[in-house]
Amino acid sequence: MRPMLPHSRACRPWRTLWLALVSLALPVWLLAGCLKVGPDFSRPDSALTQAWLEAQDTRILAGQPLTKQWWKVFGDPRLESLVLEAYEQNLDLRTAGLRVLEARAQLAVAVGSLYPQTQQISASNAYSVPSQRGATAAQPGMRGGATSFWQDSAGLNLAWELDFWGKYRRGVEGYQAALESQIADYDNALVSLTAQVATSYVTLRTAQRRLAIARGNVAVQREGLKIAEARHRHGATSELDVQQALNVLHSTQATIPDLEKSVRQAGHALSLYLGRPPMAWRELEENAGAIPNAPPQVATGIPADLLRRRPDIRKAERDAAAQCARVGVAKADLYPSFSLSGNLGLQASNVGAYGLADIASSQAFTAGFSPTLTWNIFNYGQIVNKMRVQDAKLQQALTDYQGKVLSALKDVEDALVSFLRAQDQSVFLGEAAKSARQAVDLSYTQYREGQTYYTTVLVAQQNLLTAEDNLASAQGAIALNLITLFKGLGGGWELREGRDFVPAAVQEEMSGRTDWGALLPERTQEKKDQPAGEPWPQAPVW
Repeated sequence: MRPMLPHSRACRPWRTLWLALVSLALPVWLLAGCLKVGPDFSRPDSALTQAWLEAQDTRILAGQPLTKQWWKVFGDPRLESLVLEAYEQNLDLRTAGLRVLEARAQLAVAVGSLYPQTQQISASNAYSVPSQRGATAAQPGMRGGATSFWQDSAGLNLAWELDFWGKYRRGVEGYQAALESQIADYDNALVSLTAQVATSYVTLRTAQRRLAIARGNVAVQREGLKIAEARHRHGATSELDVQQALNVLHSTQATIPDLEKSVRQAGHALSLYLGRPPMAWRELEENAGAIPNAPPQVATGIPADLLRRRPDIRKAERDAAAQCARVGVAKADLYPSFSLSGNLGLQASNVGAYGLADIASSQAFTAGFSPTLTWNIFNYGQIVNKMRVQDAKLQQALTDYQGKVLSALKDVEDALVSFLRAQDQSVFLGEAAKSARQAVDLSYTQYREGQTYYTTVLVAQQNLLTAEDNLASAQGAIALNLITLFKGLGGGWELREGRDFVPAAVQEEMSGRTDWGALLPERTQEKKDQPAGEPWPQAPVW
């Protein structure tokens, strides 16, 4: 006869309950994995053109892909260092990175809903004292007439709503798409940041160049004033020439404070983008540099590239995908839900005022198991209307996506034509400035020799100031329009590839405050333009 193992009888109820749970849950679980109500997301059609309107211009290299770190085409080391520093220090970008971490945690919460939603372990130890009115009633396992006892209990309660219709899997899909949307939002913030830094830098350099031109013209006009005063002292001209010279000089001097303000404000903007106080970049404001020189040709790719490159388009697509999943979540409420609940525990009592109950005995085992079907048939109309609400929101998201594509096409076409026409304008303004400089030299010579009136000198001086100022503004406009073009093409977000969304110092601060587990150090090499995939079965983060 085979000997019986200790506590073998106590193990049988546990084994019986476990087999019952598995035998009932496994086929339902396998069947549920094949069902998933609601629509599957697909990218909506977009009205994309085959080529840019300016593609025939030789300055547009439509067949070549966009340069990832586009700011390097200007060949300005200072601009390159500013962009990198802004990427590392900008606070708005850091906030966008923290939202990515938040979305990761939300996804982990959603994955946990695929598994038993309630897991509770409990334990208690209590001592019962009889009342003054009479003896305490006998408890199970006690001899009659007992008046006090210890009672111990420990147990595990589980409740699991099976994902029969794909409600929770749709929820995971939605949070996966929401995570991808936050990543695209981070990329969009990075695209905007690089463009803002470059724009402020070009604005600063352009204002510095215009300021230098104004100061140079002040020097020229002071020389003209000296000539007018000398001729007036010798009686060759009236005081009118002197006053006209003073008028032009003071008018030019009056433009200098406004230009100095533009220089200072551009420096302030740079400081903000770099996460520094305004006084941090006084050195950059006080030391003028050349306006970044834009290349004559630019690689743009083709319009279809916008669907992959533009982060705001990717965000709109992922938002629509998340909303599509919510339609499935709402639709699942139309059908009955299946739940399994059970409990395993130990409960025992011990008579007397001393000693604990024998909770480890075979007779202390308790267990329970209950399958449940729930169907909100009386709320059918309300559930249907909730589903209609989600479907209307889905259609809004799809329409918004199509609008984002059209807006992106407009942004690029506007920037292209502005970039090309600014180049054309700069050529003519360069010739105009050269002629204006020669006209000033000739007018001084003729006036000094008494061959012309001072009015000719004044007109030449004003034309020179206007021509040189316009040329500097046009040169700055070329660079600014090229920056706008790169932003419209969605360039710059690749800077974060292979890097964390949040700096290491911030990660250490957060890890010291909260256990982030594997969520925090996850890298940013997510796959683009691929469906989220079947989320079942992912491991929960417990």
